[in-house]
Parts: sequence; structure tokens; C-alpha cells
Amino acid sequence: MSKIGPKNSRPEIIIRKLVHNMGYRYRLHREDLPGKPDLVFPKHKKVILVHGCFWHGHEGCKRSTIPETNENFWRKKIANNIDNDLRKCKELTELGWICLVIWQCEIKSKNMEILKRRVSDFLN
Repeated sequence: MSKIGPKNSRPEIIIRKLVHNMGYRYRLHREDLPGKPDLVFPKHKKVILVHGCFWHGHEGCKRSTIPETNENFWRKKIANNIDNDLRKCKELTELGWICLVIWQCEIKSKNMEILKRRVSDFLN
């Protein structure tokens, strides 16, 4: 799991391609914004965050189960990630940005039309 990086994950790339094909242009991982959001739309002052269900503790998702080995470590790690996500989104909101979170489990080929509609509604 240590090999999984914070940028350019498969779900993130799928969303980037989807958004680009919809005609929207964006910036990636702007370092001057809290949390370095995945996709940044400066013109709209909006960001899209693509969260992995396991790493960001997607409540109720089968992908977010805690491993049985070293359970205390993982509970603390994921709880810290959740707190960090909430704090960064709050900081972005205080700076006038609007956040949209897309979960890894929502990125399925059968859901692409729903995701397109969601992104379109968010950016318009």
C-alpha cells in the first residue's frame, strides 16, 4: 500500500478524461490551495476531489473496510484522513471555493452519464 501515490490515481485520471471530454478545462493539484485539490476550475472557483473509498473512509462502502491486521493503526490513519479532508474543504470554502467530492466506487462505466450530469450541474 505504500506504493500508492496521492496523485494521478486511476479514478482521478478517469474523471479528468470525463471532464475534459465535456469541454471543461482545469488545473491539477494547485499547491497554493489547501489540500492541493485534484481538479481546479479557477474560472468557476470550484474544485473536484476524487477520493479513494479505503483511504478516505467512505462510510457504508464495501471498499472502506479496515484491515484486520494492525487495526488500531488503520482506524487512526483513516480517521486522520477524514478529519484532514473536512478541514481542507472547510478552508477552501472559507477562501470562496466550492468543493465536489467524487468517490472511487461511483466511477463505474454504468455511472458515467450520472457523473457527467453531476459534474455539469456542479460547474454550471
